[in-house]
Amino acid sequence: MNNSGVSLIAVVDDDESLSRSLMLNLETEGYKVMTAKDGEEGLEVVHNHNPDLIILDVMMPKKDGLQTCKEIRNVGISTPIILLTARSAEVDRVLGLDLGADDYLAKPFGMPELLARVRALLRRTQVTNQVDQVNFGDVAVDFKAYKAERNSEPLELSAREYRLLKYLVAKEGAVVTRDELLDEVWGYNSYPSTRTVDNHIARLRQKIELDVDTPKHILTVHGVGYKFVA
Repeated sequence: MNNSGVSLIAVVDDDESLSRSLMLNLETEGYKVMTAKDGEEGLEVVHNHNPDLIILDVMMPKKDGLQTCKEIRNVGISTPIILLTARSAEVDRVLGLDLGADDYLAKPFGMPELLARVRALLRRTQVTNQVDQVNFGDVAVDFKAYKAERNSEPLELSAREYRLLKYLVAKEGAVVTRDELLDEVWGYNSYPSTRTVDNHIARLRQKIELDVDTPKHILTVHGVGYKFVA
């Protein structure tokens, strides 16, 4: 967020008509917008202006959106990223989320849906932006660098697991409902079932808990949700 308190959004898309439409709609909502027409130019905008959110098209010349997303995450930039993909490009969406994108929209999409996802990601960032690192038990996690260790050995977490753990850590001691996790970690209306949350929690526990049957850090609050305790 810049000095005026207005969130800055970077739109990286080679489609000039869509880019202009996104800019007009986002500015109408009160955001400041910068645009780039390819991945290389987009990286310059990200490095030079530190936007609060990035909207990134997958199919672009010079450097595509997936490579751009990967490079952004590799240098430790945790700015929320929304990928814009072709409706049929399931592989792109899955790979993009694995590379560290926070959400995706398949073209063509409705502008109200994109604006809702932007608001959800910026709201989540306000909750989690103070959480850069955490140490608990024999686990150390650097959220900005997407690095985790257990007993000084590398711990493989997916991008989604990093975001899930980061949100729980940011709300340490508080009970977080499954619906809240769906809204804040998965994005606006992404999944219909809270079983998605339970499955990810189970996998995360297998990686960070000494005993998954009696977890000490990610606790279940029956009938409500989960709570993180360091």
